[in-house]
Amino acid sequence: MSEKKSSFLIPIIGTAVIIAGGIAAYMYLKGGGDSSSPLGSAKLVPATALMATYIDTNPESWHKLQQFGTPEAQKLLAKEFQSFNQQMLNDHKISYEADIKPWVGGVMIAVLPPDAKKVSENNFPASEAPNYLLVVGIKDKIAALKFANKLKDQKNVKIQESDYKGQKIIESTGQGQPTYVTVLNNDHLLFTSNKQSVEKAIDTYKGEPSFASKEGANDILSKGVDVKNSLAQIYVPDYANMVQQLTAFNPQSKQLPPQTLAQIKQVKSLTAGVGIDDGGLRLKAIVNLDPQLNKFEYQTTPAKIVGQFPSETLALASGQGISKSWQTFVEQSKDYPELNQGIQQARTQLKSLQIDLDKDIFGWMNGEFGLGAIQSNQGLLANTGFGGALVLDTSDRKTAEATFTKLDNFAKQQRLNVAQRTIGGKNVTEWQIPQQGALVAHGWLNDNTAFLAIGGPVAEILADRKGASLDQSDTFKTVTGSLQKPNGGYFYLDMEKTKTIIERLSAQSQPLPADATAILDSLRGIGVTVNSPSKSLTQMEMLLSLKSGKGK
Repeated sequence: MSEKKSSFLIPIIGTAVIIAGGIAAYMYLKGGGDSSSPLGSAKLVPATALMATYIDTNPESWHKLQQFGTPEAQKLLAKEFQSFNQQMLNDHKISYEADIKPWVGGVMIAVLPPDAKKVSENNFPASEAPNYLLVVGIKDKIAALKFANKLKDQKNVKIQESDYKGQKIIESTGQGQPTYVTVLNNDHLLFTSNKQSVEKAIDTYKGEPSFASKEGANDILSKGVDVKNSLAQIYVPDYANMVQQLTAFNPQSKQLPPQTLAQIKQVKSLTAGVGIDDGGLRLKAIVNLDPQLNKFEYQTTPAKIVGQFPSETLALASGQGISKSWQTFVEQSKDYPELNQGIQQARTQLKSLQIDLDKDIFGWMNGEFGLGAIQSNQGLLANTGFGGALVLDTSDRKTAEATFTKLDNFAKQQRLNVAQRTIGGKNVTEWQIPQQGALVAHGWLNDNTAFLAIGGPVAEILADRKGASLDQSDTFKTVTGSLQKPNGGYFYLDMEKTKTIIERLSAQSQPLPADATAILDSLRGIGVTVNSPSKSLTQMEMLLSLKSGKGK
């Protein structure tokens, strides 16, 4: 990023960040404000904008956050926000409650390409950062005028007014790059550090194409993403173009190869929303795909594999049909010489062990699978506090057993002791390290479900589970119970168990800071799902499950 563009942050502290940051602070602590329309704001954003984020200032939505978090976390956040507001007051004599809250509605932050004159011959800007345009809804014109006058009266700030097509532009220069402000139609105030951006916004107001008029934009702006108590919405109507241009803006980025560009073009548009509900912070994303280019074959999971994991599981990623995913990956790798070469090398190396990568490793993995991290302080896991497990359903047990036998023979060649044990009535094969215990173990939980465990204690938990299964644990049900079903699997993280591991590992270097501990203590867990009802649509949902501030 150039020095000139990096100085964008300096004037914004005096104007735009005062509003955007102040909104977050005040909304969390006290609530207040109003909400304008994303579509209405987008009609003032030039059509060249790559993406836009709309911050909703509905006080009820932000007030909902106050019911979550431990007292320590709430105090920490309150302290940070109050410190930020105090700094605004000291540096700029600006108070959110008195100067900004009375007139601010919704806020849209748009990302625009660099100035046209700085665009290179290939139509992409070189070594330049994008421009940013803030569109702030005005709900009280008189209060907004008072705020503008207060900015004019600040010391060490030079104010200059100019006219562009009948619209007044106020240029304020303090310690860094100038900031440009204009009011359109008496209901929106625009901020930017780039004069061309505000002039283009005025052109848009006068009738030039807008962000809202871009193909597909009106639809995603009108619908948005359905989340309760929306805090913010993100709109990307042309995903491939955005990625291309943002890559070109970064001088350290290489030009996208045609194969990568073809992959990116599978995505037509993206919309995301963040909201707060009884479960915590929820993020939903909707990706519109080109069905002709989308090669991925979505598979719904029955979610039964979760029941094979114990309640001691601290993290889990599950899905369906590794074999089909591998086939798709191999097919697409043909367009990437380096990736294809890596696959060929892996095939050659495994072939020396009489193992066929495609058939013996991935071919039989045609059912549901789960990859998890499981708590244990026993044996080889005493230092880390957890081990790993891969559990797979298959309809080809014969091939799977033949593969395990080949792997056992390889372990013997590495001077590991390969031994058989009976655990919970199940035959388990262990790769043992003398006087330390089992490093790896594998076996069958039933006729069609195999497991591979890192750490003998994990194998014992899987094969002879004493307690409840993961899908019956209160934490798993709370974190994932409200996520969309059916789906393609889960990503799950139990933050309480994970925090124990983090503290164990950090204690070996230095303890966790008190503020980090406060934040972690407020998190119950993270749950993510993805589903794809058609070749042209993929939906993602993530819940950041928060603990109640009242201890319920």
